[in-house]
Amino acid sequence: MIADFVIFDLDGTLLNTIGDLAAACNHVMETNGYPTYGLDDYKRFAGSGVRRLVELALPSSVPQAEVERMRNEFVEYYGLHIDNETVPYDGIPELLHDLQEAGITMAVASNKFHEGTCRLVKKYFPEIRFSSVFGQRPGIPLKPDPAVIYEILETAGYAGPSGSVVFVGDSGIDMDTAHAAGIVSVGVSWGFRSLSELVEHEAEYIVDGAGALKDLVFNLKDNERQ
Repeated sequence: MIADFVIFDLDGTLLNTIGDLAAACNHVMETNGYPTYGLDDYKRFAGSGVRRLVELALPSSVPQAEVERMRNEFVEYYGLHIDNETVPYDGIPELLHDLQEAGITMAVASNKFHEGTCRLVKKYFPEIRFSSVFGQRPGIPLKPDPAVIYEILETAGYAGPSGSVVFVGDSGIDMDTAHAAGIVSVGVSWGFRSLSELVEHEAEYIVDGAGALKDLVFNLKDNERQ
């Protein structure tokens, strides 16, 4: 069967944002006299929101007030340089177009701050009619809490089977989110996190490219779910 609804993570799934995330965090770190890091480090730090990214880059002894101040500096700098190096992953624009043409409802659920999430989606996918685009917002828990998934489905008025809803992401957080929401978990191998992390967090499916993801969405078999 064809999936009814596909919800995507953003960073590491639809867009390769790691260069701009790393540049912004390194700018803040260097400005404040702390060590900087490489891209592979930031791939480990990213995924749980901006504040957590900054917190992981800092020594554990740094006071929380300092973390919050640097988080705000990050958001300000990143907002000015949010799309310097960011690009969609290969085949993603075409995939989204094909899913839209097939009448599949799509949405974005990210732990990135909401304004940044919306800006990037609007810039890189202006022709895609997502039912919802949600980033981190006050009062809404971050993934892996399933609240954002429930909100997306409710906003769209979706009343179909959970086995026809797919959540696509690149991290264990995303897989845990799908499990918590009772929907199909699909891991992508091209993102920030390792294949072993996706396996450890029990991704129901793992795909290696946009073409394979399209085939899965168009041929989803609910009776194969574990």
